[in-house]
Amino acid sequence: MRILLLPISLLYHIVLKIRHKLYDWQILKKTRFEKPVICVGNLCLGGSGKTPTVEYLINILREKYKVATLSRGYGRKSKGWQLADNQSTYETIGDEPLQYFRKFQGILVAVDEDRVDGVCKLICSPYSAEVVLLDDAFQHRPIIAGLNILLTEYQHLYCDDFLFPAGTLRDIKSAAKRAHIIMVSKSPKTLDETEKQQIIKKLKPTKEQKVFFSYLEYAPLQPLNEKAKSVSAAGAESVLAFCGIAKPKPFMEELKKQYETVDFLYFDDHHAYTRDDLDAVLQRFELLDGNQKIIVTTEKDAARLANSPYFCQFETVPLFALPVGVRFHEEERFNEEILEYVRQDSHHN
Repeated sequence: MRILLLPISLLYHIVLKIRHKLYDWQILKKTRFEKPVICVGNLCLGGSGKTPTVEYLINILREKYKVATLSRGYGRKSKGWQLADNQSTYETIGDEPLQYFRKFQGILVAVDEDRVDGVCKLICSPYSAEVVLLDDAFQHRPIIAGLNILLTEYQHLYCDDFLFPAGTLRDIKSAAKRAHIIMVSKSPKTLDETEKQQIIKKLKPTKEQKVFFSYLEYAPLQPLNEKAKSVSAAGAESVLAFCGIAKPKPFMEELKKQYETVDFLYFDDHHAYTRDDLDAVLQRFELLDGNQKIIVTTEKDAARLANSPYFCQFETVPLFALPVGVRFHEEERFNEEILEYVRQDSHHN
């Protein structure tokens, strides 16, 4: 099937190559900003760990700088510029931006299809953001980010993939040369130097590019309703897990490490849950063995459920979210790279 799709991928490659050249030759307009702009993105169709990476950057920057995030707001029903506030929902700003807003106090969270316009609004009065984090904007060439962080999965490196539809790449491999940092995400917690060097050799970074390796780290389950607050998640005999994310395998594997009996129910990425969906979850939950049982979902799914009119269906069952973050094998060096860029760019401007 991949061989049959390669001609379509070749045509797609030509179109993308022309587009990049038009930006490289400055025929198509690009905008550079006076404030530090960090872009987090990937070359594949999703699931590389961008959201926990943006959260990691928020954590290391927000104590010293006024941080803003800007996303397209995938899955929202609104259009144009939206700044998150206490009335924001998944439908108005999307699940990932809502997750950022709910988790981090004191930061600005905005969505806008026009990223240039969005950044302009964030760095100007009355918002006056000092650092803007662009979520999933590596392909958005109208913006010149001061620092591009390109994610590629440890088990699914972009150099081993093919352009869509023959593979899962949404951009040509040579686009990786625009990255300042290449981040190999979802790697094992322990990774020897020999394997790191083998991966770096495959990626073929330029002399200016730096390569870092990160891994996922899960936090204790967080209760999402009153029923969950009254039970012990650690003492559960069985778990029903459900999610609507691009790559649920790490979520699934982590729960299997923690619990002996785990049943899974999958939905499409960014799925908007209906009453029937939640009925299906609860029916599956009833079929689980054991008296002490719980339901677990992801933080992204929790953001989509937060303002759902059907969330009340979970009132009688313990519902938890499994928080996930990223850590780096060379954490201090990575942190310093980020902070040094922001210091220099802020001073320069």
